[in-house]
Amino acid sequence: MYAPARLFSIRRPARPTAAQIVSMIAGAGACAVLGGCAGNPFQDAKVDPASPVAAEVAKVAHANRAYPTFASIPPAPKDVRPAGQYGRQAKAVEQERAQLEQDTAPQTWSLGGTEGFAAQARREAGSEAAPQESGEAAAFANSQRKRATPPPPPQR
Repeated sequence: MYAPARLFSIRRPARPTAAQIVSMIAGAGACAVLGGCAGNPFQDAKVDPASPVAAEVAKVAHANRAYPTFASIPPAPKDVRPAGQYGRQAKAVEQERAQLEQDTAPQTWSLGGTEGFAAQARREAGSEAAPQESGEAAAFANSQRKRATPPPPPQR
């Protein structure tokens, strides 16, 4: 595969433009201004002697303490499964996912032959409940219709 050399050429102007010069000066000025912040402001900080924590601050600030070393890092735990087992378990999950997708893909199942299933469900459910008499249901429906009618408009 050959690419034209013009795609990789870097062309720069011989002299910087005025805008580039201004940009460089502004960048240098920003570095100079922000460079003053690079010092340690806490090196010569004074603690207010009237502060309730002044004694504690002085004691902690001048205490010689041992710094931690690499020897103080705790050993690796022994009750953790090895790293390779994570990969094997992930592979097993991926295989189960692929099998599930294959088993439930379109055209792998149908709703045919459900008569036997329905008959078995009817046998397990037992006998059907007897229907209620239509007279009671009709009377109830009529009473509900009467209650649902809107009230008459107010007389003026």
